Amino acid sequence: MRTRSVVKGLLTFVPFLRGPLTRQGPGGAGSAVCCYEVWLKHLTLLSANGLRSVPNAMLELGPGESLGVGLAAMLSGVNHYSALDAAEYAKKTSDLRMLEELVALFRARAPRPLTGWPNYDAYLDKDLFPSHILTHDLLKGTVSEARVAQIRDALASPNSPGGAVSIRYIAPWSDENVVPRESVDLILSQSVLEHVDDLRSTYRDLYLWLKPGGMMSHQIDFSAHTLSKEWNGHWACSDLLWKILVGKRPYLLNRQPCSVHTELMKSNGFEIVCDLKYRRTDGIRRSQLAARWRDLSDDDLTCGGAFIQAKKKVRPPVAQ
Repeated sequence: MRTRSVVKGLLTFVPFLRGPLTRQGPGGAGSAVCCYEVWLKHLTLLSANGLRSVPNAMLELGPGESLGVGLAAMLSGVNHYSALDAAEYAKKTSDLRMLEELVALFRARAPRPLTGWPNYDAYLDKDLFPSHILTHDLLKGTVSEARVAQIRDALASPNSPGGAVSIRYIAPWSDENVVPRESVDLILSQSVLEHVDDLRSTYRDLYLWLKPGGMMSHQIDFSAHTLSKEWNGHWACSDLLWKILVGKRPYLLNRQPCSVHTELMKSNGFEIVCDLKYRRTDGIRRSQLAARWRDLSDDDLTCGGAFIQAKKKVRPPVAQ
């Protein structure tokens, strides 16, 4: 474990340093190009795995310092976008600027930027654009001057009631009632669920918020996020050392492996329709695992990341 990670955790126990250290934002997709790529990736793979059309209402977990992914979704046809975060990180001024940059990308039908993982080029046209989803006719309406003005107004006044186009930004959020039940068609997150402590309640809430047949799309990073030299070194930490690393920060990493996420999805009524894993054979060995993680499967130990999409099952009515 890196010495600086331990020192930073210890410093959060010092009262006058705690504020600056715990208020630091999570970063997130900070540029228009990055937000464009994240949205195109999720949308394209959702389409490949059962999404019939661009959803009407979308919810994003943990947008961080930018609502850019949601704005990209709205420029693709999403009318109602909600964002939930652990604290208020988004910056209205930068998001208004990002909106204009995203408009230019969509109007140019720009090819997907240099992509990381997972690769989705097989589903794109020769110009590396999802033209089978974002057709000329669809984009003609979603990036029109009138439509962009509606999105700009919604961004300037989030949480305003009513309207054909709306943006809700809720930070912090702490219970299921912040979103009406069965009110959203799609839930999306990008490198967020590895930070959520109460995964059991979160997956339950996601099920409640989705409409029957609604879908969710999550990219989850199981690495140590530079806390250690080895990508999976967080699983070598004893509970005491980890407590010191976390310090007084409201969140860091939950350290839960991929199998925990998939099991919680299934037990909460989701059917997994896409389960891609990023494999890594470097990192710590099994003999280096802390006692709490000694029973990690080989599948979990080598899973550096996952891209998982799932559909909400329609549960049969309870017999009277």
